[in-house]
Amino acid sequence: MPYFDAASAAPLHPVARQALLAALDEGWADPARLYREGRRARLLLDAAREAAADAVGCRPDELVFTSSGTTAVHTGMAGALSGRRRVGSHLALSAVEHSSVLHSAAAHEAAGGSFTEVPVGRSGAVDPAAYASALRPDTALACLQSANHEVGTEQPVAEVAALCAEAGVPLLVDAAQSLGWGPVAGGWSLLTASAHKWGGPAGVGLLAVRKGVRFAPQGPAGERESGRAPGFENLPAIVAAAASLRAVRDEAAAEAVRLRALVDRVRTVVAERVGDVEVVGDPERRLPHLVTFSCLYVDGETLLHELDRHGFSVSSGSSCTSSMLEPSHVLKAMGVLSEGNVRVSLPPGTAEADVDRFLEVLPGVVAEVRERLGAPVSVPPSPSPAASLVVDALGRRCPIPVIELAKVIGEVPVGATVTVLADDEAARLDIPAWCEMREQEYVGEEPADRGSAYVVRRLS
Repeated sequence: MPYFDAASAAPLHPVARQALLAALDEGWADPARLYREGRRARLLLDAAREAAADAVGCRPDELVFTSSGTTAVHTGMAGALSGRRRVGSHLALSAVEHSSVLHSAAAHEAAGGSFTEVPVGRSGAVDPAAYASALRPDTALACLQSANHEVGTEQPVAEVAALCAEAGVPLLVDAAQSLGWGPVAGGWSLLTASAHKWGGPAGVGLLAVRKGVRFAPQGPAGERESGRAPGFENLPAIVAAAASLRAVRDEAAAEAVRLRALVDRVRTVVAERVGDVEVVGDPERRLPHLVTFSCLYVDGETLLHELDRHGFSVSSGSSCTSSMLEPSHVLKAMGVLSEGNVRVSLPPGTAEADVDRFLEVLPGVVAEVRERLGAPVSVPPSPSPAASLVVDALGRRCPIPVIELAKVIGEVPVGATVTVLADDEAARLDIPAWCEMREQEYVGEEPADRGSAYVVRRLS
């Protein structure tokens, strides 16, 4: 069964498995002890730290191992903000950061701090000048991911890092998605990553803090990992994480070329074979293994279940695929279509034949889901168009509000409007996105008795 969700968790690399099993035999003792078994464990821990630091591009004494990438983010942000509290309590971050960054920002705000979200364009990237404008005299920390978890767009980290350095603000980079493909360029101050993203075992995160960065660890102090990650080190997993990171880096150059070609094929063929689809993310500055697209008139949850039934494991940022009423904050910030969203992220070693079969199956699956939902195949002109129409989609989840809009847009004359009443948060994003795709005018949103009224003017 083809597994196309490496952005969530990559399959365990063979080197990780071998190193894990070996370390279970050799690295079970306490590396802080001076007897033989402890010294042996310490040698393994030091070697793992040196290997990981070499891959990150920092000194070994600047890097600690945490229990997860999320813990690394929370620890790094809290420590940097506390260490620079005399400067101020303002935080700058992009609007498309990982949820771990957003959760830390919310906790910081609840404790009396403040933060500014820097907007992104439709490709998902920040404008360095816009990021610089968010920096203030009281900015204690800035955060910018190296590449987006959902759409794969690479961020201009080097440019932003230089602007942060000019302003005297440390930059924390979430490198979870990109570290397996190569080091992060630029003068970053803190960096976090997660082993299960590159094929290491789950439960290992990395936190690098450059020398000279003011950092005050929060919570009870510990004796291990420079006091930044309390608790007994999971040495076998750490050894496996470092070994697999080195292994995937050795394979990265050749595999990136191969997977980028497969992803380019997905981007092209999906746009050719599936009607009313939007391929999102930067087509050039992106991770080599990841592509995201959204299909109009499709229930995302049903689409994922149908693809799973055909043997393909993919993920989605559509609100239709979760209990949340809001679509992905990333797709929302980009202003792109969220309904029927599919993220395909290919693990190393993905077979070309599996990608070909996915592209053969996908159009039929999308068509079946659309037919099941009663989506329009085409929009025929009405012989006697109405002056304006109101569509009541209250209480109906995505993509029904957009489907109902598409069914009736041809029933009003050019220049007239259709008003869609909806209380699904996704409609706020998907109706404007539909208008852009179908070259109709989105007039705007108005308050309604329940939910909102979205007004669309027919242009053609």
